[in-house]
Amino acid sequence: MTLLDLVRQTSLLDWLALAWFIAGWWGYAVFARRRAAGGRGSLLATTNRFRRLWMMQTTVRENRVIDGVVVQNLSTSPSFFASTTILIIGGLLALLGATDEAAKLVKEIPFAVRTSPFLFDFKMFVLTAVFVYAFFRFTWSMRQYTFGALLIASAPEPQAFRSGEADREEFADRAGRVVGLAAETFNDGLRAYYMAFAVILWFFSPVAFAVGTAGIIYLLFQREFRSEVLDVLRQ
Repeated sequence: MTLLDLVRQTSLLDWLALAWFIAGWWGYAVFARRRAAGGRGSLLATTNRFRRLWMMQTTVRENRVIDGVVVQNLSTSPSFFASTTILIIGGLLALLGATDEAAKLVKEIPFAVRTSPFLFDFKMFVLTAVFVYAFFRFTWSMRQYTFGALLIASAPEPQAFRSGEADREEFADRAGRVVGLAAETFNDGLRAYYMAFAVILWFFSPVAFAVGTAGIIYLLFQREFRSEVLDVLRQ
């Protein structure tokens, strides 16, 4: 099979749904990042202010063991998801090796659109690519939390901040920003998990895929910009 075969076996509706998925995911990510950078009421922007406050508190602590423990606990979430994602990718790759059997199983699902094994492989490839992206974001988040731990471990003594030898504001800005970037990267990985559910709907029909993409984006917007926890954090 060649790329030309893929084009022939994929309907225009499938291509439009896939284009809407990519544009919607990328567009929402840009929108959320810019809104968070502007500090305009996003969950990430609000929690970033608490991260900076946390780092300000770090500069006055004689014993910073608690800060190291917090960073370690934060890094466990991306570590768990990275390990889980590897298992998911392995399962998806195994399905790619058993396309005929998997395609027959999908055909037995009510309301599922009949597709060729080659188109089924293409859908599986897209789903696998989503989880591969998530894996790289989770592992990068883990490394960024490591960098945050290094900054905390190398922070000057509280006396240096009090005497003016070290700039408390500069340290809090830099360390808080690194931890914030780790949280943002972890959020990217979680967002990929959400978008994967939209791709799963593609196995039913391209219309379900497009509608599911819109629904997932709306859900993400509600949780990042209209959630109850955000209202609490703003208080």
